[in-house]
Amino acid sequence: MSEWAPKRFWKSADIQITDHGFGVVLDGRPVRTPAKAVLHVPSRSIAERIVQEFDAQNERIDPRTMPFTRTANAAVDKVAVQHADVADMLADYGDSDLLCYRAEAPDELVARQNDMWDPLLDWAARQLNARLEPRVGVMHAPQDTAAVAELRNGVHALTEFELAAFHDLVAISGSLVIGFAAKAQFKPIEELWAASRVDETWQQEQWGEDEEAKEMAEHKKAAFLHASEFMRLLSVQTSD
Repeated sequence: MSEWAPKRFWKSADIQITDHGFGVVLDGRPVRTPAKAVLHVPSRSIAERIVQEFDAQNERIDPRTMPFTRTANAAVDKVAVQHADVADMLADYGDSDLLCYRAEAPDELVARQNDMWDPLLDWAARQLNARLEPRVGVMHAPQDTAAVAELRNGVHALTEFELAAFHDLVAISGSLVIGFAAKAQFKPIEELWAASRVDETWQQEQWGEDEEAKEMAEHKKAAFLHASEFMRLLSVQTSD
């Protein structure tokens, strides 16, 4: 049997201004989330992307081609109702941040990690008031409690829509610092993605490229870049 998929039932998708920001209507009826809440976003730019995703659907709806709709749904249905739990989960990365665990050898990998990761840790110390210290090896060693607390406060201060995007930035990269750097646009997002893949890139250079690993990395990169774009558009000011 072929996989079932819902059919397109609308002719036009449009933006509607709501009490919560911007909604999307299909033939005049509001789009609802999987939990049946009325979908809303705080940015017209994101609403425009959601409209484009609905407009691009053919006879059969493919949710995989609707990342902005999916992230907005997650913000409304999941993050908004368990904001503290999601924030705590992501804040925990601060005590075991990818950027803090360095190789002992070979020298070339050590130098590459230092070159790509040290500027990010220095930025976090300046801009987030959180100095995280690198260590050699993979065994966990606690970071300074004051630095971890600063990062935790920063995560909890994010809105539900920011947190929905931030989740993917952090979970995919393994780094709370990279997540904050992406939000602040400290470096081009492609550079931040490369920073999160230093070890994998090194292994690939030594042993060759695995097709399955390559495909998985491409999916992760697409999700990472989408999360960055969603976060960026949250701050874009457009007229009503």
